[in-house]
Amino acid sequence: MDLNPGSRVLLGVGAGIAAYKAVDLVRRLKERGADVRVVMTEAATALVAPLTFQAVSGHPVRTKLLDPAAEAGMGHIELARWADCLLIAPATADLMARLVAGLANDLLTTVALACEAPLVIAPAMNQAMWRHPATQANLETLRARGVRVLGPDVGDQACGDQGPGRMLEPLEIAEALFPPVARPLAGVRVLLTAGPTREPLDPVRFLGNRSSGRMGFALAEALEALGARVTLIAGPTALAAPRVTEQVEVETALEMYEAVMVRAADCHIFVATAAVADYRPETPAATKIKKDAESLTLHLVRNPDILAAVAALSQPPFTVGFAAETDHVEAYARDKLLRKGLDMIAANRVGGDQGGFERPENALTVLWRDGRREFPLMDKTRLARALAQLIAERYQGRHAASS
Repeated sequence: MDLNPGSRVLLGVGAGIAAYKAVDLVRRLKERGADVRVVMTEAATALVAPLTFQAVSGHPVRTKLLDPAAEAGMGHIELARWADCLLIAPATADLMARLVAGLANDLLTTVALACEAPLVIAPAMNQAMWRHPATQANLETLRARGVRVLGPDVGDQACGDQGPGRMLEPLEIAEALFPPVARPLAGVRVLLTAGPTREPLDPVRFLGNRSSGRMGFALAEALEALGARVTLIAGPTALAAPRVTEQVEVETALEMYEAVMVRAADCHIFVATAAVADYRPETPAATKIKKDAESLTLHLVRNPDILAAVAALSQPPFTVGFAAETDHVEAYARDKLLRKGLDMIAANRVGGDQGGFERPENALTVLWRDGRREFPLMDKTRLARALAQLIAERYQGRHAASS
């Protein structure tokens, strides 16, 4: 089981002296793009303060099963469902024994029983405890159940002994979960638009749309993880800045057009995920429009077509468009693909009960001139990783064909 940037890692920290290493482990996992949350046994809090893990993970740390505030919504079940991977480091001899027995007498073991995600443990204990037949029998039982065991290492121990039982170094654990991956877009410059635009009516109001920017931000990070140098042109969103090479913030469609066109000639791939307003008020009011009349007529003028303008360059980049439609999704998307001369287009249905704007999940139908691929409904982060791989595959194919 290998993880990818964006994977959700639930780190369980047992009461071994190696708990101090788990702080660095959180940092190492986050460096690889993981979203990390921490559960500690109560005994582990005597070795490292929960506030330390909160500071490095960016999330509150859970320590108690019977915490009224956290358990009001069955918090341990939510934690178990949230995780893509449950990693216990350090996994003490006691924790291993309780996992084998199926006990649920604290928060961590309860989450472990409820969690269906892969379980990985990094044992850490005194060398005599590690060699004890009971521990070795527990180890074999856990492995037989499909638990992945990382380590332990051999060397000097805090108690003065020497031998097996040291927890693997945080870097080794992180690299075992996030092995080096191929970077098919290394050195490739990507220009990507995301989010909505806002077209001012007056100093107070604007015309906008329901785009949250989630898909675009996730795709920007996924392309960066494949080695690309991503410049993100982002409309107004409430999202945290993604990990990309550069981010440029704009508000209106005209501002986005200008930001794109001054950079388009220097990019290899252009991806237009932004939901750009097709029209804008011809003349925004200089002062707030008052509610004086029974009706209000707005005169709108057409905004420039950013995607078509990039595709029409004399030496266009590999151009990927998005189509958000309420009906006839594939037909409209294929027409847009051919009419604008795009290399690929990702189409999705909006306005339904699932997927689309303002939701954490989506499904896509991706089209190119002589092919298509379906991505079923899934979390937008995972969908972005799958789409990024497809973009890299199609880009490399066109690049190879033209060389």
